[in-house]
Amino acid sequence: MTDLLRLSGVHTHIGRYHILQGIDLAVPQGQTTMLLGRNGAGKTTTLRTIMGLWQASSGEISLSGDRIESRATPDIARLGVGYVPESMAVFSDLTVKENLVLAARDGPLDDTQLDWIFGFFPALRRFWLSRAGSLSGGQKQMLSIARAIIEPRKLLLIDEPTKGLAPAIVMALIECLKEIKRKGATILLVEQNFFAARELGDNVLVMDNGTIVHRGEMAALAADVPLQERLLGLSLETHQ
Repeated sequence: MTDLLRLSGVHTHIGRYHILQGIDLAVPQGQTTMLLGRNGAGKTTTLRTIMGLWQASSGEISLSGDRIESRATPDIARLGVGYVPESMAVFSDLTVKENLVLAARDGPLDDTQLDWIFGFFPALRRFWLSRAGSLSGGQKQMLSIARAIIEPRKLLLIDEPTKGLAPAIVMALIECLKEIKRKGATILLVEQNFFAARELGDNVLVMDNGTIVHRGEMAALAADVPLQERLLGLSLETHQ
């Protein structure tokens, strides 16, 4: 299996804080890799460092074999990397339509792709001409993900997409991401919802204190409750 993304010895400092402390990870092409860990482990910093939003202090980040750790965020996006931040980043003063038009780098919106997105997120069709700032939290998350997938991306970086969402929206989101997987997308996904991680992940990386402390297959971690408790602090109730 070819690795689309690889980090080697990556350190990231934010002010006087040493957040990432020598990260080594690989994301195989065409698979979904889960990045799990307790709050404050460094997961969001990892995604932001890959995207160039925070500069790596040292180490190498490569995409399809090309070094990107010194590139600016817009240049990384042009290489086909989509980023869905935890903050549900949308342009609040623009309509749903305008948000998606801005996200389409290669020209007009593709009607077939739009219809596919509306199939998972029908609220976006309903609020097509409404300001994004008027949407609910779940609807903003739908729009944030739609912006990342309105065109084919080489790599998707997604940060806690199910956080704070109603169960019905979580299930729609899982089905959408499963379909993106079936289309051959490569995804690095941060998630605190273990059910979603179990449903979506091919591989898993677990972080703690700015380092990778476990790597393997997601199915193996899902089947090993004692290991989950040790690595993630999950209780038996999590699985019920």
